[in-house]
Amino acid sequence: MKTNELIRAALNWAVAKCEGLLLPDGGNLQIFNKQLKAHPAKLGTLYTPSTDWAQGGLIIEREFIKVDPRKGQWEATIWNEAAIQNPAYGPTPLIAAMRCYVASKLGDTVEVPPELLE
Repeated sequence: MKTNELIRAALNWAVAKCEGLLLPDGGNLQIFNKQLKAHPAKLGTLYTPSTDWAQGGLIIEREFIKVDPRKGQWEATIWNEAAIQNPAYGPTPLIAAMRCYVASKLGDTVEVPPELLE
């Protein structure tokens, strides 16, 4: 799937992959009812960085993601040592920023588990 089209659970899953939260055995996060949940030992907390500022905001701050309004949508970019990354877009600042983050780590396309696609 194109990174700039990721949304909801598929986007959250891709961010979790970038953050190293998905283990081959399903370790830290599990897919439940098209959502990502932390291990039951963490009280089943949902992992939703594309809609939760407490989760996504930390990534924006740590990765120095710049988010600006652009023609009725949001544009996010990341600076790295070489230059600015290709921008990512979304209907909200968090969606744009998380798409930008995923693209910077995984590229322009991502294979997402089919159960997370809508």
